[in-house]
Amino acid sequence: MSELHKFIFDGLPVRGMLVRLTDAWQEILKRREAAGGYPAEVMQLLGEMTAAGALMQGNIKFNGALVLQIFGDGPVKLAVAEVQPDLSLRATATVTGEVQPGDTLSRLVNVNNQGRCAITLDPKDKLPGQQPYQGVVPLFGDRREKIENLSEVLEHYMLQSEQLDTRLILAADGQVAAGLLIQRLPVKGEGNLEGQIDRDANEDEIGRNEDYKRIALLAGTLKREELLGLDADTILRRLFWEEQVTRFEPAAPTFACSCSQERVSGMLRGLGTDEVESIIAERGRIDVGCEFCGAQYGFDPVDAAQIFTSQVSQLPPAPGIQ
Repeated sequence: MSELHKFIFDGLPVRGMLVRLTDAWQEILKRREAAGGYPAEVMQLLGEMTAAGALMQGNIKFNGALVLQIFGDGPVKLAVAEVQPDLSLRATATVTGEVQPGDTLSRLVNVNNQGRCAITLDPKDKLPGQQPYQGVVPLFGDRREKIENLSEVLEHYMLQSEQLDTRLILAADGQVAAGLLIQRLPVKGEGNLEGQIDRDANEDEIGRNEDYKRIALLAGTLKREELLGLDADTILRRLFWEEQVTRFEPAAPTFACSCSQERVSGMLRGLGTDEVESIIAERGRIDVGCEFCGAQYGFDPVDAAQIFTSQVSQLPPAPGIQ
C-alpha cells in the first residue's frame, strides 16, 4: 500500500515527510500500457513528479488540487501530476519526440532553455472571480546553467514561495515512486521587522540554522536504491537514528481520476455547436480518451445533439413563461 509519513524532530525547527507510492504509482503506469507505456527516462521523471506532488500537497493546508506541470521544447512536451487534498492522485505525460537512453531533465524538456515548471493551487470552492494560484520557475539556474534534476527545481520554488529552506530527494522506477522532504520550520520572530533584523544579524542561527543543515546533510546521504527499496521504518532509522523523531499516523495516497461523461460533455459544449457538428460530419462520431486513466467516451450524432439540448433545458424560463 502507498504511504505518506509525516514526522518532526523533537526540539528542532525541522519537519519531514516520506512518501512511497507503490500500488497508486503502478496503477498510473498500468493505465498507460495500452498506449505502449513510457520510456524509462520519462517514467522516472513522471514518477518523481508524482511523489513530489504528494509531498507538496501533504505539506500545505489547502482545500483544492495541487497540479505540478513541466513543459518545454524537448521530446516531452508536457508532464502533469495532480494531487487532491485527500491524496488521491493521477499523472500523465505527452511524448512527441524520440527519447534517448540516459536523457536527463534538460534533454527531455529543456533543450533550448525554454522549459518551465508550474505549480498550480486550484481551490475546490472558488469565490466569484477567484483564479487558481500559480507559480512558475525556469529549469535553469541564475547563471542560465541547465538544471538536471527535478529536486533542485522544486527546492528553489519552495524557497521562493514559502521562504523556507527545503531538501528534497526523489526517485522512481517501474514499481515505486518515492520522495523524502526535509524542511526548516519558521522560528520565532520571522515574518516581522524585528525578526528580519535578527536574521540579518545572525543568518546562521535563524536563516540557515545548524540543526536544519545537519538534518538535511543526513537526508542527502540517502541513496536512490535505498529510497526505492527500503520501507519507511528502515529509511528513517537508517538516516536519523541519533535524533529524537516523532512520527504521525501515515496517510494512504491512492490513484483516482476525476474524468467523467459529464465533464467531457462540458468540454464539448465549450467547443460550440458548429465545431461539434463539423467533427460529427467529418468522422461520424466523437471519441474522447482521458490522458490520465485511459477511459474512453464516445458520442454519436444523437449524443452530441443531446449535449446542447440539455444545456437549453437547464436555462431558466423567460419572463412571463411558467
